[in-house]
Amino acid sequence: MKTYQEWQALRETLNVRSEAYINGQFTPAKKKGTTFECINPADETVLANVASCDEADVDIAVAAAKKVFRSGVWSEMAPGQRKRILQKWADLLEQHFDELALTDTLDMGKSISEMVNIDMPDSIDCLRWSAECIDKLYGEIAPTNSQNLALISHEPLGVVAIITPWNYPLMMVMWKIAPALAAGNSVILKPSEKSPLSALRIAELATQAGVPDGVFNVLPGFGHTAGKALALHHGVSTLAFTGSSRVAGMLMQYAGQSNMKRVWLEAGGKSPCIVFADCKDIQAAAQGAAVAIFTNQGEVCIACSRLYVHQSIKDEFLKHLLEAARQYVPGDPLDPATKMGPLVDKAQFERITGFIESAIADGATLELGGVPKYEDGKGFYAHPTIFSDANHEMEFVQEEIFGPVLAMMTFDTEEEAITLANDSKYGLGAAIWTADLSRAHRVSRKLESGMVWVNTWGDGDTTVPFGGVKASGNGRDKSWHALEKYTEVKNTWIRL
Repeated sequence: MKTYQEWQALRETLNVRSEAYINGQFTPAKKKGTTFECINPADETVLANVASCDEADVDIAVAAAKKVFRSGVWSEMAPGQRKRILQKWADLLEQHFDELALTDTLDMGKSISEMVNIDMPDSIDCLRWSAECIDKLYGEIAPTNSQNLALISHEPLGVVAIITPWNYPLMMVMWKIAPALAAGNSVILKPSEKSPLSALRIAELATQAGVPDGVFNVLPGFGHTAGKALALHHGVSTLAFTGSSRVAGMLMQYAGQSNMKRVWLEAGGKSPCIVFADCKDIQAAAQGAAVAIFTNQGEVCIACSRLYVHQSIKDEFLKHLLEAARQYVPGDPLDPATKMGPLVDKAQFERITGFIESAIADGATLELGGVPKYEDGKGFYAHPTIFSDANHEMEFVQEEIFGPVLAMMTFDTEEEAITLANDSKYGLGAAIWTADLSRAHRVSRKLESGMVWVNTWGDGDTTVPFGGVKASGNGRDKSWHALEKYTEVKNTWIRL
């Protein structure tokens, strides 16, 4: 990995794209001069003035995407050829590895070490894996009688609109666009207005790789303008979204008000972490709990922000937890040694501050951290914050905070732990720490969660599905299941 000085030097040479990417070329927003500032949260400098798209730009992009879809130049391309183009695109991402890693670090404050070790490799792997699936998707023949032949095929949907979040700018984008494009769809991406820069750059690289004009378009803008226009557009066949549960609900309403497009949602989370008394290594479990809440400044949808520890090991566990948490010292995200960068913007900083203040007011015991101090122009930094003696009547225990704030509680029995873990409107992820294999299976089955990790947190790769239940959404990213949601099943019945 590059040194701190080398990353700083590369920053001076970085040339970011700031216009919308429609039909194979960069273009300003239709409404002249409409832009928004893209801010580096580490030092509050302006990285770029980015085109702010709205309904007019959406109409243009949808028309281009629909036209190229109907032409068949991508949707009807031989699967092997489509695969080779996407693999070439992955090659280009590797060639621009450092540039893209730096772009996301500057754009949203993620540590450069996470970008290099997690986000970039995962993004490239997802694209390669999805591409490799293309010529391995077979149709079916139904078991009808001998006088008929029933064919079951999977066809691309048409124009797929994708709205992605700011916390993993490139990785969340790739989890959605890779399978959607692999299936033969045309895609219109609206990246978060808080971190749109890497999406614009990879669109340019997609064209270089041979993706036809109009197949992949990027419209930077706000949710209430470009996002809403995509959700209401009759030319959009499917909408995929990652973000808050509140916005997810609004998008479902917009789909119903328009053409009843299917909507795939990966929404909020308030994941529980349960540590049983039979946990083999309490220190390792405490370190795992710290990783599960302080990774990426806590701006993680699967963050285990609710920690349940068996009463008998509470004191020992808390000692190790505090020791692990103190390793997350906020610092310059361009420094490879930094484990925790700034929060994405001032609004997020103020949101975190509000939840910490409410936890204190509700009577939780502050063990570490507290209300962050803000100095104008010096970045939006918060510290790892841990509360004990929390309970489910407290707002910060129930609501998704999306920051480095942990609520620690205790339990006495397995049944109590399961009840507490399930006492949430969310159901995205959960973690269990136990040495009892039967307990691991038993509890995993009873947890209302789309994903469960045992004696770890956050592990996975492109082969396994990612997604939740309840207010955490529907559908899945990654694995074969992601390809399923971007295709239509057709039955063709032939009388012989």
